[in-house]
Amino acid sequence: MRKGHRPSQAPSNRPRFWGRHAVTAALANPERVVRRVWGTREALAAFGGFPSDLPVTYAEVADLGRLVPSDAPHQGVVIEVDPLPDIWLGDLLEQSEGNNRPLLILDQVTDPHNVGAVLRSAAAFDALGLITQDRHAPPESGALARSASGALETVPWVRVVNLARALDEIGEAGFWRIGLTGHAPRTLGEAIGTARVALVLGAEGEGMRQNTEAHCDELAKLPISPKVESLNVSNAAAIALYAIATRGA
Repeated sequence: MRKGHRPSQAPSNRPRFWGRHAVTAALANPERVVRRVWGTREALAAFGGFPSDLPVTYAEVADLGRLVPSDAPHQGVVIEVDPLPDIWLGDLLEQSEGNNRPLLILDQVTDPHNVGAVLRSAAAFDALGLITQDRHAPPESGALARSASGALETVPWVRVVNLARALDEIGEAGFWRIGLTGHAPRTLGEAIGTARVALVLGAEGEGMRQNTEAHCDELAKLPISPKVESLNVSNAAAIALYAIATRGA
């Protein structure tokens, strides 16, 4: 896959990940550059060793707490990393040929916990990848990696400048673009069909922007009770991915 690299960052701006799942996944990802490791002796012993050129610092729990946001559940290990190389949308769409895996598109979802949880669901249901805008999506961070529970390292995440143009390209690649919104006339089950699906979800409260809806082939809703106005975007993504995975079953 052809990839580009973001401009180099000063060490102070590099993301720091914490927790066993996020750290283990980052270390196992050949595309991820890990710059430094801190941890308690007990926690680091569980990793069974590190590359000889990777700086490793033993630290007390209190010292680790000063490396990450307050109350972050670091589980005794923190790493400093470079952001992953950029992935191009065209390359991801080339990979989609010959399979029926869904795509996920988020329209201005900025909460790192939500994006991380969506990545985790994407990994669970073998989605092809995640598409977001470059400027209106969270950067890689410890909170996002923690919520993704390792999926940040395994699910391709494409950042695009213009989401409407990206949706056009996705449609030309043969995906049926379904935007999830509560005001749609049909349910997702009625709209899925048999084609490859690109699911489009908007931010909580505001939902998808009008221009994003206009670049979908169809709008659909989840059949939730009127007792609840809407679902968290990560919950909606998980339910929609399950519906796609089990269609026709």
